[in-house]
Amino acid sequence: MAQQQQSIVTKDRNVPLDKIRNIGIIAHIDAGKTTTTERILFYTGRTYKIGDIDEGTTTMDWMDQERERGITIVSAATTTFWKDTRINIIDTPGHVDFTAEVERSLRVLDGGVTVLDAEEGVQSQSETVWHQADKYHVPRICFINKMDKVGADFRHTIKMIEERLGVKTAVMVVPMGSESTYKGNIDLLTRKVLVWGSDELGAKFDVSDEIPAEYKEEVETSRAALIERIAETDDTLLEKYLNGEELSIDELKAGLRKATIAYKLVPIYAGTSLRNKGVQPLLDAVVDYLPSPKDLGHIEGVDPKDETKKLTRKLINEESFSGLAFKIQIDPHVGKLTYVRIYSGTVKSGSYVYNPNKGVKERVGRILLMHANKREEIDEAYAGEIVALVGVKDTVTGNTVCDESHPIVLEKITFPDPVISLAIEPKTKSDQEKMGYALQRLSEEDPTFKIKTNIETNQTIIWGMGELHLEILVDRMKREFKVDANVGAPQVAYKETIRKLVEAEGKYIRQSGGRGQYGHCLIRLEPKARGEGYEFVNQVKGGAIPNEFIPAVDKGVREAKENGVIAGYPMVDFKCTLYDGTYHDVDSSEVAFKIAGSMAFQSGAKQADPVLLEPIMKVEVTTPDEYMGDVIGDLGAKRAQIMGSQKRGTVTVILALVPLSELSGYATQLRSMSKGRATYYMEPSHYQEVPRQIQEKIVSAKVA
Repeated sequence: MAQQQQSIVTKDRNVPLDKIRNIGIIAHIDAGKTTTTERILFYTGRTYKIGDIDEGTTTMDWMDQERERGITIVSAATTTFWKDTRINIIDTPGHVDFTAEVERSLRVLDGGVTVLDAEEGVQSQSETVWHQADKYHVPRICFINKMDKVGADFRHTIKMIEERLGVKTAVMVVPMGSESTYKGNIDLLTRKVLVWGSDELGAKFDVSDEIPAEYKEEVETSRAALIERIAETDDTLLEKYLNGEELSIDELKAGLRKATIAYKLVPIYAGTSLRNKGVQPLLDAVVDYLPSPKDLGHIEGVDPKDETKKLTRKLINEESFSGLAFKIQIDPHVGKLTYVRIYSGTVKSGSYVYNPNKGVKERVGRILLMHANKREEIDEAYAGEIVALVGVKDTVTGNTVCDESHPIVLEKITFPDPVISLAIEPKTKSDQEKMGYALQRLSEEDPTFKIKTNIETNQTIIWGMGELHLEILVDRMKREFKVDANVGAPQVAYKETIRKLVEAEGKYIRQSGGRGQYGHCLIRLEPKARGEGYEFVNQVKGGAIPNEFIPAVDKGVREAKENGVIAGYPMVDFKCTLYDGTYHDVDSSEVAFKIAGSMAFQSGAKQADPVLLEPIMKVEVTTPDEYMGDVIGDLGAKRAQIMGSQKRGTVTVILALVPLSELSGYATQLRSMSKGRATYYMEPSHYQEVPRQIQEKIVSAKVA
């Protein structure tokens, strides 16, 4: 049987483009993404037994840390077949600390399946990943999971989808029962009744045309609403509908497919993955309604020599080769794997590809088709595939790979800045060298993981998206690279900014016998709105500073702003205008103007009413009603701004904005406060000014 599983992927790999689906499973933590993916692999014949998260036997969560914690940490890719359609699936993490994995996956996907918890509805991270998918225009289907859970409410979840996500839904099923009575769905388009029950693994289900009497009215009302919604998206269908003509199922399916791809409608399905119900209709929907590369037609990029010149590539094998490297993985057996989504053309093992971002040619040693952490070697990869390349050394996440004779640069992937840091040092002398190698390898894999050295203390500081993110990375360093390290307490990533407009002068003159150094510049610093970053403007007139020295001033300011004037934190959100200066025919140089720019910035920043900024987190606490007062009181003591609360069954969800510095160890505090019954979720929201009295404490602690 296992041998049969291995060969399933390589059969008919070069399938027609309209028979390919590149999809991602995205959702809030604990909504059931990995469980749903495991069922998909089982029902499509890709695995011969169902993986279980609680038993640590999942295919997609293959890392030791994932199996121990029961969460997804890295996105895993696999390929399977359903009804002659090849489905490339990426299972993404739900925890906000691993947002980079979601971001990079969405960038290369054509469609998505959003899994929602039928009791919890649309949660915070559901909203976050939904908006990430919006950014990359990814059409989606919703799967309302956990219909067997106490408190499951299908209609309320749909209402939340429409209100919180702002989309028009196309409800495709009527669930039969809920909680412990849930047994199946009635398909609204075909009026077929699908009941799971006789087969424990859910591979077989009963289909009948006999709708139970208690559901007949709901089915007809819901079906009429569905047909109206589909008809509204297409002029031809609308005309027929308004003329009272009966629309065929094929017409409705074609109309819904068009509307889903154009993001006018989001089809909604229901089931319970853990109890093996409702997954097959979801697979049918992936085939019927999510786009193939053929539906998307082409991808846009720019000419590497002239970024204003737009280029396009058709998503077909006959086009010149182009692809996007979206993930780097260090494999203990084969070394560095570069995951690439191939958009156009084909690539063969042993051939050369061109990286226009770095301007280098790279040799593709081998091409692997991935199934989580298992791999199959192939000779050639085609448009529409997601593969891993071996031997491509210089390419990093977000780089384009293409045909050297037809270069193109595809849109990059943007990642958020890390918000938390901790100091790390090797335990022994032998760990010293290994630690540097391990950190470098891990930062290649994860674009939100940064490493810096504190020049004053010579400490290595690692930065990440949250405490769990850094904890996992330190654990991986120990297990995969055999490095033992001591780590300090997590530190908050403060920033600095200015609050008023100032003008400043920087003059650097050095005479040392022979040729000297001379750089002189006048700059204006002015504050910008939160999140707008740094901007440099050149307003020098009449050649007061030669053009070749202007970038040097900018470079000097950029370097100086990394160490702010209050407590050495990076300075952000300001505009620097270079408006005048002088130079010396012989003594002026780039180095002199760079130092002058740095001096002018430091002098100006001190006068510009500098202030510390701290990261504010969006926090969602779910607590039983009896602990609500204690939770709100505790949040108030943490300088929280309570944004509101929502009742969900027997629990209340409190929404608040809280400074990250106040949330250290909050999970333990919340557990003890609520006897282990309350839970919380947080994600970065924005930066805001630190109150003056707290700023003084932070500065004195930093100095000490």
